[in-house]
Order: sequence, then structure tokens, then C-alpha cells
Amino acid sequence: MSDLISEADEDLRARWDSLRLGYTESQGLPELRAEIAAMYETVAADEVLVAAPEEAIFLTMNSLLSAGDHVVCTFPGYQSLYELARGIGCDLSFWEPVEGDTWRFDPADLERLLRPDTKLVVCNFPHNPTGALPSREDYDRMIVAVKAVGPGGAWLFSDEMYRLLEPDDGIRLPAAVDRYEKAMSLSGMSKAFGLAGLRIGWLTTHDESLLERVGAMKDYTTICSSAPSELLALMGLRSRERILEHNRRRLRRNTQAAGAFFERHRDDMRWIPPQAGTVSFPRLLVVEGDSPGRRWKDSEAFCEEVLRDTSVLLLPSSVYGYGDAHFRLGLGRNDSAFGLEALDAYLSAGHRG
Repeated sequence: MSDLISEADEDLRARWDSLRLGYTESQGLPELRAEIAAMYETVAADEVLVAAPEEAIFLTMNSLLSAGDHVVCTFPGYQSLYELARGIGCDLSFWEPVEGDTWRFDPADLERLLRPDTKLVVCNFPHNPTGALPSREDYDRMIVAVKAVGPGGAWLFSDEMYRLLEPDDGIRLPAAVDRYEKAMSLSGMSKAFGLAGLRIGWLTTHDESLLERVGAMKDYTTICSSAPSELLALMGLRSRERILEHNRRRLRRNTQAAGAFFERHRDDMRWIPPQAGTVSFPRLLVVEGDSPGRRWKDSEAFCEEVLRDTSVLLLPSSVYGYGDAHFRLGLGRNDSAFGLEALDAYLSAGHRG
């Protein structure tokens, strides 16, 4: 917080010093919405709703969906992206990636899942937990497929929380809201900006009626955001180039360290480096019965053992309901390399089960 305030311009520092802790505007601080809109190609400030990211997912799903609606969602993924639809009573189909040289969400698989009555498609790129990022060709084909659902096209909810952390600006995908009139783009301060404690995110859409419904439902959740958080978020966005470059450098360092780690342990694990974002989804190759002395029953047993013996926290794929051979590895923290060193020492010492 001290960094944000010290690097803010005079106007923002003066506003911080004189900030009144009353209610804020339900749709969000106007200057914050204007700064958010400036990050998109086609979005106006009045097409932005400020809310905590999880809150925005909850509000959108409950404003848009009804029991019996058909929803297609990328999977595995952030649980609320599909579980809220399930709780409403929707008919769910999962669009799963192909694990090859990279993780790839094949648009042909999406096309097979879509139905004439599909109400909503939910995607998350860069993807959590695999780190997958579609090519521009695949992304454009996805949007064409969603538009072709008839009549009028399906809705598209695009979770873009890890967008802006691409290793190369040239591979960054356009925001969905800038490519399709029935798209909603979700983003926030949590991932790319490393400011999760502000609890500030946003939903953008060109559909005025949907935004009004989501805004009306927000009156039954938070009503409005925290005044200090909104002002700190505005400071962060106005310093976004510095913050994002700092976070990208950290991510490059950690990804390089992870690459060296997995090369040393290539007999135990297979790692596909994240194409973008801060998370990856390695496959555990060595499980019970594969070879003598290497007796991990599954990724959950592996993660439990590692946590118990090293205090390194990994997330087994069973948490996602996605088999038992993978685990999620985060690369966005300052101590990621330290965790890899501890895990390296543990595995190198011959601990197996």
C-alpha cells in the first residue's frame, strides 16, 4: 500500500489524505470505471461494473441463468465458473483441454458440445490451472462458434483474470467484450496486479439490460465497494505498466527456475510450461506400481506427503475433479523459487512414498 500511495500523482494522494469513509457509488467510482474502460478497445465507462471478482461471477450467473439452461464451461477450472450454474439447475457440458506438447482447448471440441439451445459459454484464458492460452486462430474460431448458436448467438462469459501476464504482448488475446456484442469480460486487481487484498474487480459488457440486472442484484450483496480499496485500485491502474512489468519479471524468473527443476526430475514429472498466467499443471509420472521404490499412489498422496515433510503446498488434480495424476503449481509469488528449492532437495534425497 505504501508503494501505491508514494507513487500516486498529487491529485490521488490529496484524495487519499482527505478520503471520507461513506458509501460509494454502487456501479463503482467514476474515475476508476473510466480507467478500467481505457484498457479495452470498445468499452465505455458506463459499461463497467465494479465488484469483487467472485461477486461478479455470482451476480452474472444468477442474473442470466435459469434452471434447465445449457451451459458449456472450460474444465478443469475455478469452481464457481461452473458450480454456480450447476446450483441453479443448469445442464452443464465441459470443454476439456488436450494434453500434448502444450495444453490446448480445441475449438472443434467446443463446436461438438454446443447445442442450438446453449445459453452460455464460459471460458478462462489464460487458463487456470493449465496455463493454456489459445492461438488467435483458435480464439477467433471459438467466438465464431458461440455467435453461430442460434438464433442470435449464445452469451459468452470470459474470465480474464490472468490476462496481461503474457510473456510476450504479441500473444495476448483481445478481450472477449471487444470481439462480441454478447460477451462479458471479467478482470480485477487480484492476479495480474498482485493486489488481491483490495477485493476489487470488474465486469464489462455492452449489453445495457444485463448490466442493469447485475447491478440491481448487487444491491443484495455488497451494495458498493470499499472507498479506500477503490482509490487504491485507481492508483494501481494508473501505475499499471510499472506494476505489470515488475510482476512479469518475477514470473519469468520463477518459470525459468521451474524449468530447471522439472528437467532435473523429468523421470518423475512431466511439465508443460504455462503459455501465460501464473499457474501450471504438471503430470506426476511415477505412481504406485510403476517402478520399485516409487510408491506415490496418486497426486493427492504426493501432495499430502510433500506438504507434511516440506511445508510446500501443491494442489492435487483431485481437488478439481480432474483425475489423480496432475497437480497445480503456482509461479506468481516471491517465494516460488524457494519452494522449488525445498521440493528439489526433498526429491533429490530419494524420498518416495
